[in-house]
Amino acid sequence: MDVITVILGGGAGTRLFPLTKERAKPAVPIAGKYRLVDIPISLSINSGLRRIFILTQFNSSSLHRHIQQTYRFDDYSQGFVEILAAQQTPKGAYWYQGTADAVRQNLIHFASHPHDMVLILAGDQLYKMDYRVMIEQHIETCADVTIGITPVPMKQASFLGILRINEEKRIVAFVEKPKEKEVLKEFAISDPFLSLYHIPRDSAYYFASMGIYVFNRKTLSNALVGAEPDFGKDIIPSLIRTHRVYSYIYPGYWEDIGTISAFYQANLDLCHLHSNFDFYDSHFPIFTRPRYLPPSKILDATIENSLIAEGCIITGAKITHSLIGIRSIIQPQTCLNDTVLLGNDYYETESQALSAEGHGLPRIGIGNNSFIEKTIIDKNSRIGNNVKISPAGKPQNYDGDFYYIRDGIVIIPRGGVVPHGTII
Repeated sequence: MDVITVILGGGAGTRLFPLTKERAKPAVPIAGKYRLVDIPISLSINSGLRRIFILTQFNSSSLHRHIQQTYRFDDYSQGFVEILAAQQTPKGAYWYQGTADAVRQNLIHFASHPHDMVLILAGDQLYKMDYRVMIEQHIETCADVTIGITPVPMKQASFLGILRINEEKRIVAFVEKPKEKEVLKEFAISDPFLSLYHIPRDSAYYFASMGIYVFNRKTLSNALVGAEPDFGKDIIPSLIRTHRVYSYIYPGYWEDIGTISAFYQANLDLCHLHSNFDFYDSHFPIFTRPRYLPPSKILDATIENSLIAEGCIITGAKITHSLIGIRSIIQPQTCLNDTVLLGNDYYETESQALSAEGHGLPRIGIGNNSFIEKTIIDKNSRIGNNVKISPAGKPQNYDGDFYYIRDGIVIIPRGGVVPHGTII
């Protein structure tokens, strides 16, 4: 199919701080061994769409490194994953001003690859979709634009773009992040869609834009001429009035990993036997960087309802409902509960560990006799012995000397150091 994929690298990601302090949102780890950007890239590859552009701007070095080390196609596949970073040109010396502006600044690069349609995706969402089905509907309906939508409850509706569609699934109205009760009432889903998609009737639900778009090439090029910078706020509402804009209804699991709470809940959900997102689907695998790590070594430990990535060494610990990332080191008599541990980028040698101790630092990983609950521990952190970390009795949001609290969850930032005996 004559389709190119464009993945948006996201903005500054302030709501995911401090996980985005040194990395772009799509580079944030997920499920112990992947990055968020692996989701749309893998879904695109599995859908037979192998010409992929990724538009980047903020804190993009780790994202670039991950993509370059992971996605390589052979010379005969005609596939590629190409990074297009924001740059100065004779036409302008400014950053991407929004999602639409990012695409507009790169139209010249897309033109060198023949295509009839452009699939535009976000780089920070968790879901599983075969894009071919959406593209086929786009062709069958003779649409100029097709938008992926999904039903969401009222508590999410005020943070997303909400749509109203007719029985042909054509979009007739769109509003960005509505707050007024009258507007929400007007956009609530009704039959036949409540029945067709088995949407609960006990409370109001709304069709929300997933930030997934299929554009005809000419429609996209014309819409971006002199337009405002965002698709959701500017481009889509304007096109609804003048073009054939249809919806593709996706009823499955979809999570926008835009906040610390969403990130935390999405990771811990993966610890369940039947999680909302299936990384074990052999027909739609999720790809990531091959690291060739050894199996995890678990000695005299108790582990319940948890997910353990490869390359870990866990000794005499108790782990309950927690996600443990690659190369994690957990020492004896330590308890982890409802914790997301992102792991490490390297193993510390004995000489490096002794050197760290000589400078008063704990060894990399989690020390002896520590208790940690409802916490996210970013990569390469050093948690000392006899440490207690819990958000109980603390504000929902707080900035400490070497930790943060967001949405009632404690976060130890990347490379953080928690000294021996610390109580948070």
